[in-house]
Amino acid sequence: MTVEVRSDVMGDSPQLPEGEAMDTSPALPNWVFPPPEGFTAADLDHLPDLPAHTELIDGSLVFVSPQASFHTLLLFLLEKVLRDFAPADLRVRREMSVVLGPRQRPEPDIVVIHAQAEHGRDQTAYEAKDVVLAIEVVSPDSEERDRKRKPQLYAEAALPHFWRVENQSGQPTVYVYELDPATRSYALTGIYHDRVKVSVPFEIDIDLSEIDSL
Repeated sequence: MTVEVRSDVMGDSPQLPEGEAMDTSPALPNWVFPPPEGFTAADLDHLPDLPAHTELIDGSLVFVSPQASFHTLLLFLLEKVLRDFAPADLRVRREMSVVLGPRQRPEPDIVVIHAQAEHGRDQTAYEAKDVVLAIEVVSPDSEERDRKRKPQLYAEAALPHFWRVENQSGQPTVYVYELDPATRSYALTGIYHDRVKVSVPFEIDIDLSEIDSL
């Protein structure tokens, strides 16, 4: 969900019956209310008690709902196989955010990055230039973002490869995209139902049916 500032929260104080004291305990943490210009990518590292895996899209905070078993199992499978196939100069990372711009810091489900992008155990995000492949596994609460807005942001930031994974009757379908650098948009290069076998960004061969044995 996206955080919004509502007038009924920020408006005038309600009138109380005579003799009753107002409850001044805060109903919401202060960080729920964004500054006038919206949140920035750097803010995510400093907001106290921010829920895990909070994303920043178009200056607004986006929270992650509990994920289904399909989502967890598929991430485990993709992460494991990608690690097996990735060359030595690349690294596979799960649920790490990527700074795409001053007010854009989404968190792909999986990213493949250049090894030199690692800067220590306290690192909380990567830069767009570090990312070779971003993968989003679509969930019911994130369909619009995963299918439209986030791929648009990834393309505009020149991430060269993007995969979108859909749950079709409990089985994964992988949509593979490659960046057209001239238009900063993605072109669909393949749809895979049983097995993903591609040669870019490196040789990858994933038996999607293995999700049933995890």
